[in-house]
Amino acid sequence: MGSQEQQAQPRPQEVSTDSWYPPSVNSSASSSRPTTPGGTSSSFSMSRPNDRPSSLSNVSPAEAAGIIAMLKDKSVDELRKLLSDKDAYHNLLLSLEPVRTQNRVRDELKNETLQLARENLEKEPQIMELRNQCRIIRTTELATAQEKLHELERKKEETLKYYSPSSLLHRLQDAMNKTDEESEALHRQLLDREIDLASFVQKYKKMRYAYHKRALTHLAAKTSATS
Repeated sequence: MGSQEQQAQPRPQEVSTDSWYPPSVNSSASSSRPTTPGGTSSSFSMSRPNDRPSSLSNVSPAEAAGIIAMLKDKSVDELRKLLSDKDAYHNLLLSLEPVRTQNRVRDELKNETLQLARENLEKEPQIMELRNQCRIIRTTELATAQEKLHELERKKEETLKYYSPSSLLHRLQDAMNKTDEESEALHRQLLDREIDLASFVQKYKKMRYAYHKRALTHLAAKTSATS
């Protein structure tokens, strides 16, 4: 008789959880069910810590405390309704402050994106006009500007080459040779009596002074360049 009365006792009503609930809700509901006398412990075993979904780690302690405080004030029937009623669960989810904040930010970003899209569409005629102007400039003025640029670059290269150290030394050497030749020619004029002695001394002195000045400058520049 005792065994029959024990079997006749009604079992606690089990709340079915549909697949639309998150894994955390299903595992919590399964772990919170009482073990019936005739049931196996494997069907209602507590979930191990490593079986919990990794998404729970994304909830901050403050948010978790707020959710727990909200659920703490609800009755058992209300909690069961949350597990069995999809609309009730959805309404509770939307009432959470983090969810409302996320939805508000999403709506603000959506409105800002739409506003930027409208502004871009309004600027499309201006963009097309600028593209046409750029095309005209590229086909007409750009060619002239490039030609002028190439000419300026050519002059720049010539100027740099003309005033390079090697070019300056070369021109200085040519000036030395020219002065030396002129002084020798003046000396021949004196020997041929084509010039008087006073004029020869005055001109020859200037030529030799210029020659030796250039020679010393050439020697100093060459020594500085090789050191």
